[in-house]
Order: sequence, then structure tokens, then C-alpha cells
Amino acid sequence: MFKFKVKQLLALCVVGLSLSGLSATSAMAQQKELRIAYQPNPLQEASIDMMVKWGKAHNVKIVKIPNSYGVYVEKMTASLTSGADQYDVIWHNDDWGQLWAYLLEPMDDIAALKHVDKWSNSPIIFSNKDGKMTVVPMGETMGAFFYRTDLVKESELPKTWADLVTLSKKLQSEGKVKYGFVGGMDANGDWNSTLWSMWNNDCDVMVPTFSRENKVLAQNGWKSNLDQECAKQAAEFWWDALHKDKIIPPGMPAYGRNEANAVFTAGNAAFTVADTTYWGDFNDPKKSKVAGKVGLAKFPMGPSGKVFRNWDDLWGWAIPKAAPAANKKLAKEMLAAMLVDKEGQMALWKKTGAPPPNVDFWPEIAKSDPFMAQLQKVYLDNPNKVRGAYYFPAWPAVHKAYNDAMTKAVTGSRDDIAKALADGAKNIHAAATAK
Repeated sequence: MFKFKVKQLLALCVVGLSLSGLSATSAMAQQKELRIAYQPNPLQEASIDMMVKWGKAHNVKIVKIPNSYGVYVEKMTASLTSGADQYDVIWHNDDWGQLWAYLLEPMDDIAALKHVDKWSNSPIIFSNKDGKMTVVPMGETMGAFFYRTDLVKESELPKTWADLVTLSKKLQSEGKVKYGFVGGMDANGDWNSTLWSMWNNDCDVMVPTFSRENKVLAQNGWKSNLDQECAKQAAEFWWDALHKDKIIPPGMPAYGRNEANAVFTAGNAAFTVADTTYWGDFNDPKKSKVAGKVGLAKFPMGPSGKVFRNWDDLWGWAIPKAAPAANKKLAKEMLAAMLVDKEGQMALWKKTGAPPPNVDFWPEIAKSDPFMAQLQKVYLDNPNKVRGAYYFPAWPAVHKAYNDAMTKAVTGSRDDIAKALADGAKNIHAAATAK
């Protein structure tokens, strides 16, 4: 009797363990997985938070794969062109919208795209040759001119470059800041320095000014504006800021976003230009010595400037064509859900200061948040917005040629600025027309 009970008990344990193992195996088999390639950044991380929340609700494991911004385009391009299926969702940017268009899954079947901003989600940016959209927005990104409200009154805000120099030198001479202005100036950050100044001097990288239609650019011979007086004025302004007026850090020509932001959050500069996605970091007491002391203003205009201009673009998520079919379907379901996740998008706004992709939520945010109200008034509703990139496959090479020319102009002899820019204009044309 005793032996029988022991044997019976052992048998029951074996059966129980087997059932338990089968149950665990079954649960693991049922859980699906989506691999997300991204660049660590407040906006992307806030958007991924929504993915993780959705994944928990739908038994989908979200695998986050961070990549450095400096190698991101090259690494993703290599992955996409090789047909590898190592990523299911990737960060996508307007800078390389046309470079990858033919390698990405069309998104037109996502009905929730009707809620996104039509300016930044324009067909000229992310559409493939068949006119199909290849991105789902994660949020608006735009550069903004930030200032220290504890140092500068709203009535004192600089309206011109000359005003910016005068006020910066005053604050520096009074020992209130080390530098008047700081902003990224390398190839990954020059929107925050030379590009915004070009646009606010009625100037642009290519001819005709502010056009982003490839047909129009082609009709004008893919020519650059860099050999024009307006570009020379911009380069001279930054040369003087660096060498003569000394209102910017001596190492700024090599600064990216992170270096510039570090100077500003340490309290060492009165003004900066940065993506509004860093608004949360600027006002986080754990990360910033100027938290609660940051305001928003219009960009100062140059001597040839006619109207205030800001750029407004989106970052988004894309799905590689090479991803497994089941994963592509699952990824679309996730991205569609995120577009109507009001709670998640409100959290994204609070964490970053980036207007969420669903514009239906903007009025509600503006009612309760003065920063969003100011952002909408000054930047989002500005009739003179410019797109921050160009939308042909060679744009990354054109942008590099532009940055190389500006860097040479700003760091070389002032007398050589015109030649550096003229050479840059030729290099831009060559990059734009390279086969």
C-alpha cells in the first residue's frame, strides 16, 4: 500500500511537471517579438514606451536595439539593402526619407494616419515611387530658439543677429554667462547654428530658395545658393561670433547636439537652438541647472532676412520590406494603435516637449500647457516654415558637402570665406548630380 502511494505520488508529480513544462513552453511559443532599431533620444524613448505598453497588452516582447546617431544611416542602409530581417521597426527621419523609400513597407493602409499633421507628413518626403507613404510619425521635431528667462526679459529678446551679439557680449561682460550662444555645428547638428541662420537671412542650401520639389530643383540645374551674398553673410556672422565677438564656445564648430545641450544645461550660455524634444531635459532639475528658467522665442534675422522662419519636420517609424510578413502585420497593428493612444501621446509630450503625432490632441495640450500654446503660436502656425532637409536620395551627400564648406569658412581665414563657399557650391552640385 505504501509503495503504491509513493509510486502514484511520483507519477502525479511527473505528470504535473510535464504539464507545467508544456504550459510554460506554450506560453513562450505564443509570445511574439518585435525588434526596434532606434537612436537613444528623449522622443524615441518616449515613443518606445508606448510600444512596450502595447506589447504587454498583446503578449508581444519589444526588443530595443539602440544605435549611435553617427553611424545610424550607414548601418541601417547596409541592413536594408542586404535584405536582412534583423529589424522589424526602425527609426525613420525626413533626412533620409527618399534614400530608403523603396526599401520600406507602404503604410497607406493604416487608417489612423488621417490624424497626423499634413505639413510634416507630406508625400514629397516619405512616399515611394508609387506615391505610397512609408512612415508612421512618432512626433514633430523642430528647432527652437531658447533663452534664459532669468537673464533676458521678453522685451529684450534679440530681433537681429546684431542684437544677439550685443546682448550676448553684455551678459558675458557682466559675468552672468560664459557664452552668449551655443548650438550644434557639426554635420549632425548644424540645423542648430548655420542652417537656421541661413533660413533667417532669406537664404538656403539650394536654388530656388525654400523649394523642396525635386522637379523644380532639377529645372534649376541642382545649383547651390552657397556662393551667394546671403550665405557669405551667414558664414561671416559665425566667423565673427567665434573669432572676434567670442560669443560662442571655441570648440563649437565640432559640437553636436549633446555637447551644445550640456553647455546650456550647465548654465554657461544665455541662448541656444535645439529640438523642442529636449524641452523636458532642459527643465528637469536632475539634468539641468537652468530648469524652470527657459523660454521660447523667434529666431533673430540676418541683414538679408525678410521674415522669421523655422523648420518643422517629423521623426517616424518605418517597417523594412525584408521583415517577416507576420512581424510586418504585427508592427502595423502596434503603430496604428500608438497613433490613437491618447494617454501615451500625452505622456510623450510631457516627457519631451515634442508635439505628438496626432494633431487632434494639440488643442487640449495647449489649453493646459503654456509652452505648447507658445509653440503653436510661434512655430507650428508660422506661415513661413521651411523643411529642414531635401528629399532626393543624394541629400546626405549634399548635406555633408554643405557642412564641410561652412566649417571651412568659419574656422579658416575670414578673407577666404567667399572662396570656401564657392568651392562648397560646386561640391554640392557635384553631390546632387552624382550617378
